[in-house]
Amino acid sequence: MSNLLEAMAAVEHERWSGWEKYRETRLAEGRTYEGLEDPEQRWRRQRSTAYEYLTEQEKESDRVE
Repeated sequence: MSNLLEAMAAVEHERWSGWEKYRETRLAEGRTYEGLEDPEQRWRRQRSTAYEYLTEQEKESDRVE
């Protein structure tokens, strides 16, 4: 696997987790976003996990992004 691809996927994971933290704050304020499922436990775990410790499937999701 390319080192560049891994570095870019790690940056994407940081970008995504920042958005999710923002979204969670807004949801706590009573805002909702149409069409969202409720996989909050999974997302919380992913947000608090560094890219290098994600499952291979989760890393692949970040690589695709």
